Amino acid sequence: MKRPIIFTYNITWPYTLSLVIAVLMTGLSLAGIFFQNSLYPSEALRRSFVSNDVVNLLIGLPVLLGSLWLARRGKLIGPLCWPGALFYSTYNYIAYAAAMPLTLPFMFYLLLTALSVFTLVRLLSGLDVIAIGERLRGKVPERLAGGVLVGFGALFFLRSAGQIFAAMAGQAALSAPEPGTLLADLLTCPVWVSGGVLLWRRQAFGYVSAAGLLFQASMLFIGLLAFFILQPFLSAAPFALVDFLVILAMGLVCFIPFGLFVRGILTQGSGR
Repeated sequence: MKRPIIFTYNITWPYTLSLVIAVLMTGLSLAGIFFQNSLYPSEALRRSFVSNDVVNLLIGLPVLLGSLWLARRGKLIGPLCWPGALFYSTYNYIAYAAAMPLTLPFMFYLLLTALSVFTLVRLLSGLDVIAIGERLRGKVPERLAGGVLVGFGALFFLRSAGQIFAAMAGQAALSAPEPGTLLADLLTCPVWVSGGVLLWRRQAFGYVSAAGLLFQASMLFIGLLAFFILQPFLSAAPFALVDFLVILAMGLVCFIPFGLFVRGILTQGSGR
């Protein structure tokens, strides 16, 4: 694969590993949809994860493949969204692995989580962070985007920590899928905060990390909205209107800085 100047080495390995992730994501999502009773042994797991399997096929898979395609074409937005697509996969499969019993599917979810993290680190290590930072400095909303990442990261981290503490103290009960989502928030939200702080301070790596994190956050909000719409059709759960409206409002707070960030990236053209 020809290497655009925003990469410091040939990206064949991250590209190949991302395709492996896409294949595994497709296989596990289809298995969850068509063999849900075997894959998810409880009603609570089926109610949460069957709808999410559909969301993975409709959102997670296209954003990953789309990022790869744009990166291959040398478009700057591709390599900047690509880490976000991998982080989206990381978040999802942390939640799956933590919620599932110790069965064969658990091993695949754990493998996907580890593979997503490894590919993400490998990809970021090959990006020319200094060059990207110089191209985007002053072209994107550093303070707005950084503030949103720090605010959401702190909010979701404290919420998850509070719920886990309440459950451990016997003050609240968690359904089967909830510990997975809470753990995913606890592990990933500090990354949002760090990326937001770096962008706020206009550090070079802040531009690279914030682009991917805003993309991942936006896709998570869109995925949640799709989840609420699909859940009544795929399970016995009613449509959660209040939750849908709350997530929509929070999503808009994230979509606006991400849209402005994308506009700034697009003004820089390709990565060549």
